Amino acid sequence: MIEFKNVSKKYGDNPAVKDINFKVEEGEFFVIIGPSGCGKTTTLKMINRLIPLTTGYIYFKEKPVSDFPLYEMRWDIGYVLQQIALFPHMTIKENIAQVPEMKKWSDKDIDARVDELLEMVGLAPEEYRSRIPSELSGGEKQRVGVVRALAADPPVILMDEPFSALDPISREKLQDDLLELQKKIKKTIVFVTHDIQEALKMGDRICLLNAGSVEQIGTPEEFLSEPKNDFVKDFIGDIDSHMLKQSTAGDIVRNAPEIAEGDEDGLPEVIHEADMYQLFKYFSEHEKLVIVDEKRRKLLKREDMFKYLSNDEGGDHL
Repeated sequence: MIEFKNVSKKYGDNPAVKDINFKVEEGEFFVIIGPSGCGKTTTLKMINRLIPLTTGYIYFKEKPVSDFPLYEMRWDIGYVLQQIALFPHMTIKENIAQVPEMKKWSDKDIDARVDELLEMVGLAPEEYRSRIPSELSGGEKQRVGVVRALAADPPVILMDEPFSALDPISREKLQDDLLELQKKIKKTIVFVTHDIQEALKMGDRICLLNAGSVEQIGTPEEFLSEPKNDFVKDFIGDIDSHMLKQSTAGDIVRNAPEIAEGDEDGLPEVIHEADMYQLFKYFSEHEKLVIVDEKRRKLLKREDMFKYLSNDEGGDHL
């Protein structure tokens, strides 16, 4: 879907991105992470040509991005920023409808799409479509920003630290909502963050940048179990290595409710003594597992495992 081949970006003599290569598959949630100034936002903005590259090629749908008419290409790539720039004097409906109107959709189709998207993110259309942005909370504005990027049904969504300005509770809720939404819409998402916990929770794969270069690309499981060098180890250092080595599936689901025999049929059943590395292997192919012991069956989701590992206290078990 998107491919970087030997891409570099310089500002004068100063390199921001250095000869990077990676491919984002269709339907993948691909996270770009790294410390401040590492080039992650520059990398994201080169995809939709908000920033021109210096050397190399970026391909979108197997064609160089430079081959696409600029505005048509941007209509096919939704964009969500950290600070949602909603038009303050437009209604929520008018904000969401911007790209569909540019693409000459009918009023009937626009109305239906706006209502569909608002319902999708838990905002009642009859209550929210006529409001203006100043009447919304920060989390509600962020939801509108996400659905505005989805309005014309683009195949790709770019997200630049979309939740970092929110309070921790709102941020976690929107992370969970986006994961659930992605299961339904299956878009190709390129997501920038500086937060390793967010990257582990959200990403199918993670690309870690350092001073404009790629340090490692892999699944969350690979980052935790097979960090390639000391920089990677240091960057994921918030994750408690003792928890990684000592925790079991039973620890994670200790306080989770039981599920009845016959519920979640078809999912792999894993013994509660399974360690993290065994869970990583199962979660490379499945989003959910059933954890079993002699008496109980409990459901474990992939994102809940990473949430457990990311918890600083190590005590907020399910």
